[in-house]
Amino acid sequence: MRPRLPSPLHPAEDERFARRGVRLLLKRDDLIHPELPGNKWRKLAPNLRAAAASGRRTLLTFGGAYSNHLRATAAAGRLLGFATVGVVRGEELADRPLNASLARCAADGMRLLFVSRAEYRRKAEPAAAAALSSRAGLDPGDVYVVPEGGSNALAAHGCAELGRELRGVAATVAVACGTGGTLAGLAAGLGAGQTALGFPVLKGGFLDGEIRALQHTAFTGPAGDWHLDDRFHFGGFARVPPELESFARDFEDRHGFAVERLYVAKTLYGLTTLAAEGAFPPGTAVAAVVTGAPEPSAAP
Repeated sequence: MRPRLPSPLHPAEDERFARRGVRLLLKRDDLIHPELPGNKWRKLAPNLRAAAASGRRTLLTFGGAYSNHLRATAAAGRLLGFATVGVVRGEELADRPLNASLARCAADGMRLLFVSRAEYRRKAEPAAAAALSSRAGLDPGDVYVVPEGGSNALAAHGCAELGRELRGVAATVAVACGTGGTLAGLAAGLGAGQTALGFPVLKGGFLDGEIRALQHTAFTGPAGDWHLDDRFHFGGFARVPPELESFARDFEDRHGFAVERLYVAKTLYGLTTLAAEGAFPPGTAVAAVVTGAPEPSAAP
């Protein structure tokens, strides 16, 4: 199945925005591809082209136990004929039953390597990737390393196309941030007078520097107008407290589509809160990037 690009842009009638004179738009990147939705397609596609061009047929990448990126990479490998190896944070998980996310990776042919958190923190070091390749019995000359979350310079360029698709349609374009690659590219692709707004889904306040460094590598310097709002991580990645769950269910009832909880719900909650705070001038539009859909087994 070919990707659906550009992805659809749908207006969302929502009185919480309308009463402030603001239009809400939904950029449905979740509809790009059923198995490689949203920012995962945009970040992986240029890396897969680079891997194929180099003749490397094994993808080695990294993620946590609930990583959307690992699932997308495993699916891409199955669909496009790449072997895949996923390095998973947490060696204690090796002796436990696979959760639904990792089971999907395994079903798509991904080999899972569980490592300690200390070893995982060294994942960006070339020597660490070489050691992991050796441990897995791989030929280093056949391994293409994709960073955690798929975020590198190629991914940022892939996500710049998202910004170009949204030029001129909204003053603010919001997206959830895990590793920052989508926001880095989105901001670069938007036009003058537009702002990219990122909602980190992890706490810690480290993303600002990561995004600046990524833009420097990808675009040789700062690109576009962007900023982060750290208030809506709800305690960290994979945390979905009752308040967020209730909001997501209500949004589903209002707008008729399933809301992914770990990223998309936090984006929509953040935008709704900002609208209530009067953050957006009347007469303007804001766009939320719907980066993915719930896992079928986890859909409400």
